[in-house]
Order: sequence, then structure tokens, then C-alpha cells
Amino acid sequence: MKILDPTAVRRWARLAADALGRARAEIDALNVFPVADGDTGTNLHLTMLSAAEAVESLPDDVDTAVVWQTLSYGALVGARGNSGVIVSQALRGLAEVLKDGHDLRAGLLRAAVLAREAVARPVEGTVLSVLESAARAVQDLDGDLHEVARQAAGEARAALRRTPDQLDVLARSGVVDAGGAGAAIVLETLAAVITDSYADHYDVPPPTARVAPMTEVGAGYEVMYLLDADDRAVAGLREELDAMGDSLVVVGGEGLWNVHVHVAEAGPAVEAGLRAGRPHRIKITYLAERTHRGSAGRGVVAVAAGDGIAALFEECGAVVVRRAPGARPALPALLAAIRQAGSEVAVLPNDEGVGAVAVAAAEIAREDGVAVSVLPTKATVQGLAALAVHDPLRRFDDDVVAMTDAASQTRHGHVTVADREAFTSAGVCRPGDVLGMIEGDVAVIGDTLERVSTMIVDRMVAGGGELVTLVTGAEAPAGLAACVEEHLRRTRPDVDLVVYDGEQGGYPLLIGVE
Repeated sequence: MKILDPTAVRRWARLAADALGRARAEIDALNVFPVADGDTGTNLHLTMLSAAEAVESLPDDVDTAVVWQTLSYGALVGARGNSGVIVSQALRGLAEVLKDGHDLRAGLLRAAVLAREAVARPVEGTVLSVLESAARAVQDLDGDLHEVARQAAGEARAALRRTPDQLDVLARSGVVDAGGAGAAIVLETLAAVITDSYADHYDVPPPTARVAPMTEVGAGYEVMYLLDADDRAVAGLREELDAMGDSLVVVGGEGLWNVHVHVAEAGPAVEAGLRAGRPHRIKITYLAERTHRGSAGRGVVAVAAGDGIAALFEECGAVVVRRAPGARPALPALLAAIRQAGSEVAVLPNDEGVGAVAVAAAEIAREDGVAVSVLPTKATVQGLAALAVHDPLRRFDDDVVAMTDAASQTRHGHVTVADREAFTSAGVCRPGDVLGMIEGDVAVIGDTLERVSTMIVDRMVAGGGELVTLVTGAEAPAGLAACVEEHLRRTRPDVDLVVYDGEQGGYPLLIGVE
């Protein structure tokens, strides 16, 4: 790719929005500056989503300048939160340069300059530092688009790791800057589109300590609005709002501005906007109320019986409660996880025997004002399916319905080894026999894990399905999943396969079919 044409810009906007959407819970968990309100990831996702939807609404034959201008406008009107507003201004800087050419170096520099100018009191160790480091790193390159994009993305990631050395509150909290993490993903996805080298996941460094929520004392209000006003009026508005509060960011131009500020009283901040022009889309949030609900507001608690399974759920943003194979988690542990997860919580028991404990914990949490729904997930693969469709931007009830539907459409099975003689629905089994289970019933008795595993998968796929999920256990022999994969490739090439290392005990293989 030699230039960022309209197709590439559209592809980048959507890729960045989707990547931020997948990472938003992880970024939310980093959010300690300027206040620990736990929404930076969500705000950045919504900002980039607004930009993506704006360019996707354009006709296919529009020129490059229109696409960049629309991207900038979409980000401006959809910007959320402090970091979202700053990133929208960075996108405006890129648009100003790239709408007329393809000098990405100049575009990145302009993006960093406009982002810093938007902030009344810039602080190092934030998204501003990440953007500036990325821009400086490419200024001496020869202008090759691929190399500039790769270098900028790499430096953004390196600058992100340095943010705790620049900002004390990050170091004390054991986190990198949340806004910087989002900006790094935006630049990494840009490099992916330019170099045609895509990643399945963009890493977000996890907290190394528990981030404490902000207390109510001195919390005040977050005030945001769009403002129709001329440049001269906005200059006076900046001074007036800067004297009222902090975290002031004003971005935009050509008559349309996005204003963000944290103040002790919301009314005067809105009145200042009225004196400057016409404020609209006014949004006022009481910060203490928002942070008291939990770091993410909406959350998921998942019960896991293996280290690999736990890691899978954690990567998807769930608060994990671990249990030993065949055992139930302690009620206090489940209750603490629900309280940590947020004010609206979906609980994934992932085992029929865990459901009763989960319901009891939910009842106690409801007395504290937490909205809790215990989903009927009877197996790990059903929990993974439910979490895959979880969307904290939906209404809570709608989200629970979607997750429940995904779980119910996932048939589950597993393979294990009998430890005693018993009568089963498939006949008598003896110690050492390999048992293939479907929906809790023995369907196959055999002599090898490989043979029984392929037989169980065949039976489950025969009932319909497009995706097979395999979760290998701690006792799974090497090559078990590969054996099933080869069998499916020969017999059902139309079926997709996903394999995870769950490290669970007692069950060499867990199987899900959707």
C-alpha cells in the first residue's frame, strides 16, 4: 500500500473500533487518571465507533479528502470522556494532513500537536506522551509508509510502558495509562491496515495492583457538550472553565466544538457554554456515583476449574472465581467477585453443581443494590459462548438474553476416564475405560481417548453445528486435539474448529458445538 485511500481509511476505522471494543474492559481496569472512573476503554471504543460509522455511511465513490473529513467529524461529535475527546483531536490532526496527501510522518506530528493544544493543563505519562513519542520516532525516516506505520506503532507501545515512570499515580497503582493504551491500539491497527499484517489480539498490560475506586469527597461532576461557537468565543470559554475545574479539554473548529471538564458544580459550566454559543448534547455525570458502582459498571463473573480456562475468561474481561475439579467455589468468594465486577453482573456458573451457590451469592448481592443474573451455563464451553456475545453497551436485560441464548445453542460434551465400575446409559464401564459424555450422559465407552473423542465429536456435529470448540485438560495426551482436528478436516471440512488449552483436571477434553 502506497497511500491511505478511502477503502483503507474505512478498514482502519472499523478495525480500530472493533479492537478497542474487545479491549475496553481491560483498558477500563487501568483507569486511575485523571479520576478512577473506570470508563476510558468504553469511551475510546464509542469515540472510534462513531468515526467508523460515519465513514461507512459514505458512498463508495467519495474521494480521500471527504473520507478523512468525515472520520474527523464522526470522532468529534461522538467523542466520550477525557481520552475520547483527546483522541478525536488526534484524528483531526491526521485528517488535516492526509486528506491532501500521504505523508504519515507529518500527519502523526500534527495529531500530537493538536492533542496537546486541546488540553488546558497537559500532564506527561498520558495519551499525550504516547502520541508525541510515536510522532517523534518517525520524523527522521525516509517517508516509506509501511516503515513509518510500523515504527510509530512500536514506539507507541514502548511509550505506553514508560508512562508509570512519568506519572506517579500510575506507578503507585501498578498500571500504565489507560488513554495511552487505547492510543497504542489505534496506531497498531493503522499499521496493520497499511502493512496488511493483522493480529488476533492487541495486548493491554494488566494492572499489577487492585485499583481503588474514587471516594465521594470532592468528586464533583463531569460535564460534556457540543458547542456551536466561533473561535474567539471559545478562547474565552477555555479560560472560564479552566478557572472552574480540571481535566479541561476543548477540541474542534470551524464552528463546532466538543467540551469536556470536571467541576465541583455542573450549572456554571453549562452557563459558560451558553455565553460562548449554543451548547447541545449536554451530558452531566456525578463522578462519585459512577465510580461507586464498580470499576466497569457492567461485569461478568465466571467460575473456572483450570488455570487455562481461568485465563481465557480473564482475557475476555470476566472476574474469575476458581474452583477445584468436582468442587464448588466458596460462597464468600463468589459474593466478593460479584461485588468487584460492578453494579450489573452476569454470573456464569459453568457447572450444574455450582448453580445453587451462585444463586445464593446473587441473592445477597441484590440486597446491596447490585443487579445480578445467574445464567444457566452448565459447562465451560457454554460460558465461553455466552461471554463471546457479552456487550456492556446493551441494556442489561438484553445482554443477559443474548448471553443466555448463545449458551443454550451450545451443546456440550466431554471425555473422561472411568475410575470405577458402573452401569451407564451406554452399558457397563470398568476402571480405565474412556467415557464420552454428551449433555451429562455417557454416550460412548471406548479404549482410547483419541477414538472416543472423535466418536463424540461426530455424534455432536451430526445434530447440526458450524463451530466446534475443544478445551484440552492437564491430563490430555500430546496430539489429542490434533487427532480430532485431522478427523474433522477429512470428514467435516465445513465445520470451523477452535482449540484452547484449559489445563483442567479430571477431563482430558471438553467439547462444545454451536
